[in-house]
Amino acid sequence: MVAPPSAAPWEAASERDALLATKLHVPRPRPDLVPRPRLAERLDEGLASGLMLVCAPAGYGKTVLLADWARRGQQPVAWLSLDDGDNDPARFWRHGVAALGQGRPGLAERVGPLLGPPAPSSYEGLVTALINELAAEPDAHQALLLDDYHLIDSEAVHESLGFLLEHRPQGLHLVLASRSDPPLALARLRGRGQLTALPETAVAALAARTEGWAAGLQLAALSLRGQSDAAGFTAAFTGSHRYVLDFLAEEVLEHQGEQVRAFLLETSVLERLSGELCDAVTGRPGSQALLEQAERAGLFLVPLDEVRGWWRYHRLFADLLRARLQAEQPGRVLALHRNAAAWYDDHEMPDDAIRHAVAAGETAWAARLIERHFDELILRRGEGVTVQRWLSALPADLVRTRPRLLLAQAYLASVSGHKETVGPLLDAAEQAYLDGAEEPFEPTVGRASSLLVNVPALIAVRRGFLAQLRGDAEDTAALASRALAEIKEGEWLLSSTARGLLAMAERLRGWLAEAERALAASIAGQPALTGWHSYQLAQVQRAQGRLDTAIETYEQLLKANSVPGQPPLPTLGLVYVGLAEVAYERNELDSALGYVTEGITLCRQFLPGTPPVAGLVTLAWIRQAAGDPAGALEAIGEAGHAWRTTADLLNPFPAQRARLLLAQGDVAAAARWTHESGLRAGDGPRYPREPGYLLLARVLLAQERPFEALVLLDRLRAAAIAQDRTGSVIEAGALRALALAACGQEADAVNALADVLTLACPQGYIRVFVDEGPSMAALLGRLIAAQRAGQAAARIPLGCLARLQRAFGVGHGGPGPRSGTAPVAVPSLVEQLTSREREVLGMLAAGKSNQAIAGQLVVTLDTVKKHVSHLLGKLGAANRTEAVIRARELGLIP
Repeated sequence: MVAPPSAAPWEAASERDALLATKLHVPRPRPDLVPRPRLAERLDEGLASGLMLVCAPAGYGKTVLLADWARRGQQPVAWLSLDDGDNDPARFWRHGVAALGQGRPGLAERVGPLLGPPAPSSYEGLVTALINELAAEPDAHQALLLDDYHLIDSEAVHESLGFLLEHRPQGLHLVLASRSDPPLALARLRGRGQLTALPETAVAALAARTEGWAAGLQLAALSLRGQSDAAGFTAAFTGSHRYVLDFLAEEVLEHQGEQVRAFLLETSVLERLSGELCDAVTGRPGSQALLEQAERAGLFLVPLDEVRGWWRYHRLFADLLRARLQAEQPGRVLALHRNAAAWYDDHEMPDDAIRHAVAAGETAWAARLIERHFDELILRRGEGVTVQRWLSALPADLVRTRPRLLLAQAYLASVSGHKETVGPLLDAAEQAYLDGAEEPFEPTVGRASSLLVNVPALIAVRRGFLAQLRGDAEDTAALASRALAEIKEGEWLLSSTARGLLAMAERLRGWLAEAERALAASIAGQPALTGWHSYQLAQVQRAQGRLDTAIETYEQLLKANSVPGQPPLPTLGLVYVGLAEVAYERNELDSALGYVTEGITLCRQFLPGTPPVAGLVTLAWIRQAAGDPAGALEAIGEAGHAWRTTADLLNPFPAQRARLLLAQGDVAAAARWTHESGLRAGDGPRYPREPGYLLLARVLLAQERPFEALVLLDRLRAAAIAQDRTGSVIEAGALRALALAACGQEADAVNALADVLTLACPQGYIRVFVDEGPSMAALLGRLIAAQRAGQAAARIPLGCLARLQRAFGVGHGGPGPRSGTAPVAVPSLVEQLTSREREVLGMLAAGKSNQAIAGQLVVTLDTVKKHVSHLLGKLGAANRTEAVIRARELGLIP
């Protein structure tokens, strides 16, 4: 196997760098430019606001005005000329950061990695990092000028730019040039005095001179150069903009020599022009000289750099030239686009190559280009929106015949949350592969870094992911093995992915040692895989009860993927979540909160369209432990928006939500979930659903059915011991000790808890005990008493017992932060009330009958009668009424 490839997401070919530079270039003024000092002064004044909007129809001279202002003013201006491709938010912000970075060295290197790959689902994290970078130098003022913003129709771009405006640092000013009002919160910005627009009177004056079209004045001036009767010509210069355009352009074109006229028409198919490119498109040499000649003649040619390497036509003039070309030489248009596509293909600029290939009617060629560049755009640049735009430009019938395009659609559907469409797309890809002949395929990223390089292997891998999400270990393993059998020498990325999938199958089976070995072998230098696979590796180590080893795994990954002075990669989000999970288990709540906050922020960028479920679940338990049950429910509720799986190991939300409700006293809701999930105490539980069965055991204990719980827990514990799953042995063992106590087997319960603590204490387990509440605190107390009396079967280190006591709040003024419903000791009571007895007491005070209490608690009527009898005895009351009066005197109820 070859060594894993490495490539920075921000790496770009020199030709792409040159084109990006043209987008960041402030257009040079024309020699005959008429200065507009009053408008320039108004723009200077507008810098006091957060946003300046220069909005006018095509040809009014917006770009000319702003370019002149940018070059003459004292304010540093970061210029970005937008085009249709910037509707991909990853590309928009990559270019925006590059523009700002010209005046802030190192900005792109520090902020750029947040763009992925993969592309973030929300750009709030990126913009937040950008804001923080700019705010670090409050005295360094800079304007970001976005020209042609009307070309942007991406909601993601509008939202992220709106976020930047809402939280704009003091030194940043935004300037938008657009043909129409952008869909931003303009009314709110105006109300706050944060928006400046050019005064209507100035625009009206300009319109009066040129009938609303400043470009028409330039055309008129060009036409007048060859007129003997200037007065007569001027009199004819009337009518609508379109009429004026046709009339004057005809005059301008007719005055050009045949060579220049042909050159203008043929090169109008291009968005940008260079001498070499125009030579290739026209099939004739000498284009560089013709471009310079056209610029000197004022033929609406805008230079895009300082060295006359790239130009573009004024957009309106280009439209006219294209229309004239189509009318005069329709058969020539396709050939010109074909030549352009070939040049861009040779220079590794896929976006332009694909656009021209489609325009030339060469859709099969465009399809091959998409396939070749898919891995680069997705895995290295995170521009999924661009790939989706490419695919949408192809005929559906063509896409259905090309398995790689169908696999590209399946990938995009998966990462965008439309997983229900993935299976049918894989079926179609498999059929297309069987029906068609295999074509030569060389991805631009190389075979080692490509997913599409091997169609049968990728189909098996994607099917394996679907099986994994279902919790089907056998299908997952079979499909991973099928993929590995198909993978050829050197196809590193596919091999690593398949091995990771095989490891997950072993984890679903419960064979953790095998899963650990497979995951360790699958981890290498691919950033998009490393975070996920390392998180899963550490999860396996935690399941083995090795918390220290899991922390080492996380810390090694952070060290290997961190650059001093730069924010962490989004792919490391799950690593921070894992650190939070371990810190929470050790009751280090402040550290856990810090880790999980960072992890959730990064995961929102790393997992497009999917809430960071594991992080939100951990956050919920941290809030619950801190005495914020409402906040806990809010966090767990947000986690519920994720696409659900039937494997509780892979999607912790369903079982953890039910467990949280149980911890907050809603036994009925937790019991309802176990019933609806088809969990029964007599089942032979499989490891993928172990979290659900552990919850069922807790529900049975809450329902006063400890014998059923004990039978279930014995099976869970035996299975865990057989597979060396120490983490499960600890959790099932702790619940088993509670079940033994509830069955009246006090000595066995104490000894069972001691056995569990011998496993748990060396690794610092705390919350697995504390989260079970007062019943576990009471059992711990009995264990401590037995150890003091020399009656315990195993001797637990005093430091461990002290940490547990502190976590429970014993001897520190009441219950710990997580116990919530644990009873506060009442000195005048010889025997304290349990949490369930307090719950029943509250219902007695509310006047509920025994039958009603039984229904609400989901227990039998006899169980309620026992609780009431115990209450009367502990409170020294003869009946329910007297018990309620006595409880109020003691402050047990309001």
